[in-house]
Amino acid sequence: MAGEVKDIVLLDVTPLTLGIETLGGVMTPLVPRNTTIPVSKSQVFSTAENNQTAVDIHVLQGERPMAKDNKSLGMFRLDGIPPAMRGLPQIEVTFDIDANGIVNVSAKDKATNKEQKITITNSSNLSEADIDKMVKEAEANSAEDKKKKEEAEIKNNATSLIGSAERIEKDFEGKIDSADKAKLDEQKAALQKAIDENKPVDELKKLSDELQQTMFSISQKAYEAVQKEEQSTASSDNASSADEKKEGGDDDVIDAEYTKE
Repeated sequence: MAGEVKDIVLLDVTPLTLGIETLGGVMTPLVPRNTTIPVSKSQVFSTAENNQTAVDIHVLQGERPMAKDNKSLGMFRLDGIPPAMRGLPQIEVTFDIDANGIVNVSAKDKATNKEQKITITNSSNLSEADIDKMVKEAEANSAEDKKKKEEAEIKNNATSLIGSAERIEKDFEGKIDSADKAKLDEQKAALQKAIDENKPVDELKKLSDELQQTMFSISQKAYEAVQKEEQSTASSDNASSADEKKEGGDDDVIDAEYTKE
C-alpha cells in the first residue's frame, strides 16, 4: 500500500493533574492532566483567616477533588504576609514545568513581593500502571467525590460569607443601626458555630441564606444613606454658590452720575 510519509512530533504531557490544597481540604487544579509541557500556569489565592501572616502550599497530583485522595508531592510555607482581613491578601501561585517534567512551584505575596518556592523532580516518575490506577479510581469514586466536594464548597462559601459580613461592618461603620448590627453579629456567630460543629450542609445553607439577606438589607440601607448625604452636600454647595453669586452681583453695581455736556 502506497502512502505519503509525514513527520510526527511526539509531545510530552503531564500524566496527571497538578494542583494545591485549598480551604476545606479541596484540591484546586492548576495544570490539568495531558497538558503539553513545557508550561506555566498561575492563579491568585487568598488567606482563610483574619490577620493570617503565613500560608502553607501543599502540592498535589491526581484526579480526585479532595486533597487527601491524591498524591502529595511536597509542601512549603510563605510567611511575612501583612495582617489583614481574610480574603484581602493576594497570593499568586505559579506552576512552571520544564521540558524534562521538573516542576517548580512558587507562591508570591503581591503586596510585598515576598516569594517561596519548591522544586519537584518526581512528578513524572509514575508508571503507566500507576497512572491508569489513579484515573480509574477517580472514575469509580466520581459520584461520592462530587458529593464531598459540594459539601466542602458549601462550607467554604459559608466561611467566605462571614468574611464578607465583617467587611460590610468595617466599610459601613457608623452607618448601620444598632438593631441591624446586632442581627448581623448574631447570624455570623450562628453560622460560624455551625461550621465549627460540622453541622449538615442543609443547615449551613439555611444560615448562609439568612445572613446574606441581612447583609443585602444593610448594604442597601447604607448605600441609600450615603446617597442622601451626597445629595445633601451637593444641595448645600449649590446654595452657597448661589449666595456667593448674588453677593458678587451687588458688588458689581457702581453708582455713577451722568453728566450732560
